[in-house]
Amino acid sequence: MRIILTLTVFLLSAPLPQAAQSSLPQNLPTIEQAQAGLDAGLSWLLEHQEPNGAWGHWRNPEANSWTNPATQMSWQVATTAIGAVTLMQTYRGEPDRIALDRAMNYLFKHAHVKRPELWDADNTWAYVYALDAFTQAAQHSHFKTNSKAATLAKIEKSGKEMLRLLWDYQSPQGGWAYYADEALTARPWWATSFQTAIAIMGILRAKECGWSIEEKRLKRAIQAVLRCRLPNGAYSYSIENFPSPGGGTNINQVKGSLSRIQVCNLALYRAEQAGYETGIGFKEMRKGLAEFWGEHRFLDIANRKPIPHEAYYYNSGYFYFFGHYYAAQVIESLPTAERAPHRKKLWHHVLKTQAKDGSCWDYKMNEYGKPYGVGFMTYALSVGLTQS
Repeated sequence: MRIILTLTVFLLSAPLPQAAQSSLPQNLPTIEQAQAGLDAGLSWLLEHQEPNGAWGHWRNPEANSWTNPATQMSWQVATTAIGAVTLMQTYRGEPDRIALDRAMNYLFKHAHVKRPELWDADNTWAYVYALDAFTQAAQHSHFKTNSKAATLAKIEKSGKEMLRLLWDYQSPQGGWAYYADEALTARPWWATSFQTAIAIMGILRAKECGWSIEEKRLKRAIQAVLRCRLPNGAYSYSIENFPSPGGGTNINQVKGSLSRIQVCNLALYRAEQAGYETGIGFKEMRKGLAEFWGEHRFLDIANRKPIPHEAYYYNSGYFYFFGHYYAAQVIESLPTAERAPHRKKLWHHVLKTQAKDGSCWDYKMNEYGKPYGVGFMTYALSVGLTQS
């Protein structure tokens, strides 16, 4: 631990990279190049689906941490849900239908995971992303037109179960997180802005599906994320009563918040559209995207770093595709005339990470890194290709 802390202090005290390093090339990707990258990514995803319909596996562990079965199941469920949502977004019929149905059948059986340990609540990753998959499936044309009544019933039952589990794990601050420290309480005390934002969007979609939700708890979650928003547009990592940007190299600075800004703005924008007063609209999302492109070098530097939060502003490698996944959805929320320039920037930053076999990864995590990376990447590439 002392070595890790020393390395972190050294990196954070080093001279900061110049802004010029984030400049974009003159020739941004064409639609044809983006389509080729998308096709290669989808091919990789279909070829690497597990026999049971999941994506990702606990084989080839890289460390002794998080080796308990419950955590591994949580990561596999979350990774599979990301893959399923991506296939719904890019749906091309066969063979996507087969892979999507297999993934959903896996989620029906395994999404209700157990909490791993007293300090670890990684099960919440399974809940938020499985809820996303079930609510999107409930609205997707494939399931609405081709599925039997029993399958639709499973989707609704499973989605409602994820809602129930999320309510059980909502923290006193109003949000959700993946750790609980060593507190001997059933309900974790800690919450983060970004995981709460994911939960909010799933709950809002559940409401669109006509499923019963707990309004007071949803409003508390929305207010919790709003409380994280700092005057400079960044979002604090944790949900706190009095969030602060901290020192000049803190993770709560804009340069450490680039990916959180996208998901939190998106969640609060969707809440605003659904009738909850958040004050987040096009202006705030435009500003967040401008910061994402302008300070992107800090995500580039952190990409594939082996130690969490070792890069400038405590960025981690696994911030990379997470941020681009939600930036893609922010882009598609803007007026149609504004989307094209942002799409090309997004395509550039995603395609530059793609390997020849169509895969990509931003953090080594057993055999989950590539599947979730490809899931996030292909969704981002699909922007402007599979929807208006």
